[in-house]
Amino acid sequence: MARYITQRLIYMVITMFLIATLTFFLMKFLPGTPLSAADKLSDEQQAVVLEKYGLNDPVPVQYFNYMVNLAQGDLGISFQFDNREVTNIIMERIGPSMQLGFQAMVIGTIIGMLLGLVSAIYHNGIMDYTSTFLAVLGQSVPSFVFAGVLQFYIGVKFGWLPVALWEGWEYTILPTVSLAIFPIAIAARFMRTEMLEVMGSDYIVTARAKGVNKVGVVFKHGLRNALIPLITVLGPLAIGLMTGTLVIENIFAVPGIGEQFVKAINMNDYPIIMGTTLLIAFLFIFIILVIDLLYGVIDPRIRLAEGE
Repeated sequence: MARYITQRLIYMVITMFLIATLTFFLMKFLPGTPLSAADKLSDEQQAVVLEKYGLNDPVPVQYFNYMVNLAQGDLGISFQFDNREVTNIIMERIGPSMQLGFQAMVIGTIIGMLLGLVSAIYHNGIMDYTSTFLAVLGQSVPSFVFAGVLQFYIGVKFGWLPVALWEGWEYTILPTVSLAIFPIAIAARFMRTEMLEVMGSDYIVTARAKGVNKVGVVFKHGLRNALIPLITVLGPLAIGLMTGTLVIENIFAVPGIGEQFVKAINMNDYPIIMGTTLLIAFLFIFIILVIDLLYGVIDPRIRLAEGE
């Protein structure tokens, strides 16, 4: 296990280096200039600003300097927020995004798994059709539509919860529910499909023949084996939710990282673009490692490395 994890950590470092390099050079192809109101600045003023951020240097020199600073944990200074470190800006923004994403994933996974189980247990029954309809609805209708409906009825018409802003836990409920719809649909669909396949397996038939009751067959033998494909799908989805969803954050005025990321792209704020991209890439790679480790925990037949 230790050898496997060490290898994966080395691959993570190599992957992060490649992502940083590719993102840096792709960023240079973005149209426009990082100077705000460049048309109002004289050539001398523009030269002073570009010199301040090292943008007058040749691109290879900029790349070398950035990678050296990155190796020391320095993500640079934002162009958009003068003299503010990118690390501090990201740390301020990542909290609300991760809270919403985490809450949405927990709620979405639990409800989705229950719907999928009900569908599989009562296959071709009214509960199966209802659960399948809800799953299709959750995947087909964009989350911002649910967000608008919730804001109007729950926030405006009934006044039960705040419509928007970020001033307490109650302000997280509506955006969390809006975000959870899609994970519910994904979890329900995968759980139903995998459970139907697992419940038709030979070892399930054997368990039934040995007198194992229905609850034992479903939760002890079926659910465990049906979880692996679900975890594979939900892992990257969780990172996508926890690193910010632009539309939902804008609708509910959440000061998250997704909103900041788009603003940075529009303003060519290279350090924030790089910092956010590297953060998301790291989380994706890390969660894939965690998923691989979970495979062995859920199903002991899966071995992570030869000889283990």
